[in-house]
Amino acid sequence: MTTVPQPTVPDPSQHADEPHSPGIAGKLNWLRAGVLGANDGIVSVAAIVVGVAGATTASAPILTAGLAGLVGGAISMALGEYVSVSSQSDSQRALIEKERRELLEQPEEELAELADMYEGKGLSPATAKQVALELTERDALAAHLEVELHITETEVASPWHAAIASAIAFVIGAVLPLAAILLPPENARIPVTFVVVLLALAGTGLTSARIGGNPAVRPTLRIVIGGALALAATFAIGTALGVSGVM
Repeated sequence: MTTVPQPTVPDPSQHADEPHSPGIAGKLNWLRAGVLGANDGIVSVAAIVVGVAGATTASAPILTAGLAGLVGGAISMALGEYVSVSSQSDSQRALIEKERRELLEQPEEELAELADMYEGKGLSPATAKQVALELTERDALAAHLEVELHITETEVASPWHAAIASAIAFVIGAVLPLAAILLPPENARIPVTFVVVLLALAGTGLTSARIGGNPAVRPTLRIVIGGALALAATFAIGTALGVSGVM
């Protein structure tokens, strides 16, 4: 008697590192935004304090400039993120309401449209129609949002969450160069800050590459070299102003 092979049940643990969980794209975007916010905080505040330290060794001006950069940068990042995400979420809500209205006013046309889209994905006409019917019976709006717009009602971005997360990430990044410039002795401030900042930028570059699933060397080098150039430029400007007696 011929034994019919039984289908193998896939082991979920074999794909544990693959992003299949719901909302994973949104989570990855949040992580990436957090890393970029921290990177901005590191570079911008480091450039400010190194520039001031090039002109004067007094701690008070360095601290004042660093705190001003930290607060101003965090507010600017939060406002920018709030405006950007508000525009995005308003557009998403408008599209959702438009789709909901169309489903109420012309359900047959929307059903045919859904079937056509599944047919365009490679399903046979009969299968596409059956899939469209079953999904429509279950949740017509969710089906259309997923296939047409690639969004869900629960994934509409919150501008307040984005603004707060961006500000926090910026502050976390900004605290590092501020501490690095103030804690060491005066003669070690600049080299310690350069080393700490470049190591931190290497860390954010590696993290960003890992989140995106990209090779790490090239993007990390770009971030580190860019940060080094920013520090060198502001230090040179600060030193020139200090030597000239402007500061």
